[in-house]
Amino acid sequence: MPAPLPDELLDGFRRFRSNRYQQERQRYQLLVERGQRPNTMLIGCSDSRSGPETVFDVLPGELFVVRNVGGLVPVYAPDNRNHAASAALEYAVLQLRVRTIVVMGHGRCGAVAAALGEGTPLSSTDFIGSWTQALRDLADDLDPSDRAEPAVAHRALELRSVEQSLVNLGTFPWIRSRERAGALRLSGCWFDIALGELHVSEPEGWHIVP
Repeated sequence: MPAPLPDELLDGFRRFRSNRYQQERQRYQLLVERGQRPNTMLIGCSDSRSGPETVFDVLPGELFVVRNVGGLVPVYAPDNRNHAASAALEYAVLQLRVRTIVVMGHGRCGAVAAALGEGTPLSSTDFIGSWTQALRDLADDLDPSDRAEPAVAHRALELRSVEQSLVNLGTFPWIRSRERAGALRLSGCWFDIALGELHVSEPEGWHIVP
């Protein structure tokens, strides 16, 4: 039998129902009547400290969010296996017709730490190891000077992971064709959970948002 919801979740729902829901009730009703029409899809990490709705201060219906371990985008690989991230991309692009896809990394990422050999070995896991193999491959390719200092290695791999996910987005034919036609934009960013800073990926490099 299912267990009861934790008290903290029930208390949180009651606060939401009494406060935010009442304040935004009309917006919720419109979302019911018109359906969701977000302009942006965001792919981020499941880390509980880096919720994109909070970081970007968005309203309900404004952001289509997919979160997974490491905030990774796989390469296009159509087959009969389960592909949760790819299915979400397909729905966002072909059904919701989002105009921007954002890949967001973050500081102190546990998947990145594990890929760099810290904590529980990924080889001992049932699913995480295979899911993050590409992240470990990126770690192997880091410049030796970056790997000398743990904090530098973490950040370098976190940024490199975002860059690789942007490359992987281009392997999806219906993403690639829309980007080339100017109907879809691909963006990358990285959130520093310690300083509250947002860094964005641009052609000339990474820059902090003032």
